[in-house]
Amino acid sequence: MSARNSKANKAAARERLRQERERQAKKDKARRQLIVIGSTVLVLAIAGGVGYAVMQANKPGHWESAKDEKNVTAPKNTEGENGTTVVIGKATAKKTLELYEDSRCPVCANFEQAVGTTVKKDVDAGKYKLKYVGATFIDNADSGEGSKNALSALGAALNVSPEAFSEYKAALYSAKWHPEESDDKFAKDSYLLEVADTIPALKSNAEFKKNVEDGTFDAWAMKMSAAFDKSGVGGTPTLKMDGKKLTADGTDNPPMTVEQYTVAIDKALKG
Repeated sequence: MSARNSKANKAAARERLRQERERQAKKDKARRQLIVIGSTVLVLAIAGGVGYAVMQANKPGHWESAKDEKNVTAPKNTEGENGTTVVIGKATAKKTLELYEDSRCPVCANFEQAVGTTVKKDVDAGKYKLKYVGATFIDNADSGEGSKNALSALGAALNVSPEAFSEYKAALYSAKWHPEESDDKFAKDSYLLEVADTIPALKSNAEFKKNVEDGTFDAWAMKMSAAFDKSGVGGTPTLKMDGKKLTADGTDNPPMTVEQYTVAIDKALKG
């Protein structure tokens, strides 16, 4: 092999090596660019996910939104702003008993189980009308939605008739159906509908069922709850007539027996 050929071969080899290095350098550069782009996309995706999660966390919940609802659908058989005045009984009755209750309240359940039948009998007889004010403060104290959900369901029953409302309220407070205060069973529509099936006017009532499941009266329930909060009443059950609390004789407690209630209501009716 001549020296010239040898030099030419070496030069060709060096050129091939140079070209191979350039190709490899381009591949490495492209790979680095892909890694950077992928990392950027990943960071943006993570940031977007975190941002979405934060946004979702800061969105008001269903009941908070219902509380701020401007267009309130009120049940039939209600009066006043947003339908928060619920009065049951004969229009000719001269006196009105105000009854403040929270559906999850165990003391309210005790009152209804002991005295509820007497109250209903008096209202039916026209001795006085009954003004109902529903509260939801136990949901805040024990964490839950049962008070609000039950109040909305009571609105659905009131939309059927005052009688259906009264019977349904009595059933919710009954020994059979009323849960422990810490057990938020009323938060489940299925449970509220199960209780409703014991009321003839509500059993298999498609409109009532739809209103419960759709939360038709959720905003109304929150407006009713706000009315309770503005009333100045500090606990449930509270009974008032002519602005004065009805209490068991010699105490500051609500009357919890028929005897105590009869004494208190007779005194209030005379006042």
